[in-house]
Amino acid sequence: MKQSSLIIGRQPLVEAIASGRAIDKILFQRNISGESIGEIRKLAKENNIPIQQVPPEKLFSITKANHQGVIAFAAIVQYMDLQQAIDHIVGNGAIPLFMMLDGITDVRNIGAIARSAVCCGAQALIIPDKGIAALNEEALKSSAGALEKINICRVNSLLKAIDTLHLNGIKIFASAMNAPAKVFELDFTYPCCIVMGSEDKGIQAYISKAADEHFTIPMTGDFDSLNVSVAAGIILYEAMKKRMP
Repeated sequence: MKQSSLIIGRQPLVEAIASGRAIDKILFQRNISGESIGEIRKLAKENNIPIQQVPPEKLFSITKANHQGVIAFAAIVQYMDLQQAIDHIVGNGAIPLFMMLDGITDVRNIGAIARSAVCCGAQALIIPDKGIAALNEEALKSSAGALEKINICRVNSLLKAIDTLHLNGIKIFASAMNAPAKVFELDFTYPCCIVMGSEDKGIQAYISKAADEHFTIPMTGDFDSLNVSVAAGIILYEAMKKRMP
């Protein structure tokens, strides 16, 4: 762990969040208390920063400095509010093409998806604040810098994010094993968000239920397993083709 990516102590963390610095995660020592802890909790909630309660040994394994029961991991990317991202993209005259990542825990897959997204014209990645790989140096390297070239919207609920997308006229496309539609039959010229799930569990049922359209990626033979980043690349390429003049 690079020490430069750590924010150690209560007041330094309060100042970092208040200044607008992006934070990936905050670690609290179990049973911690104090006025400044309440302030950190409030700031974390306002900025969708996940908090994890850990034993003292965990904190001391990360740093020997006087951490006061608080350590945070600074983000290497800047997060953007979902509605602000939509307003910005639409305001620039672009048709939204987003990717939503549900439960993808391999940083290399996230990096590869970001790379394909930028190459194929997607403008934003929507990620949950929990249950996904950290956007760390390895993810940035895997993306070949793409994570710094795309809007990244971190939300505390993917379902609420879908509600926001729907309110803005953005359709949700999700893959399903037995869907009648093929990926190349989708109308990607419409504002849309493509949901990608983990390779082992797929898209969560309640997220899939909230989707407007379901599709499959047709394959030959009886081998029906694609790496999630490869699948994302195929889908994004189809979207780019439909949007090309």
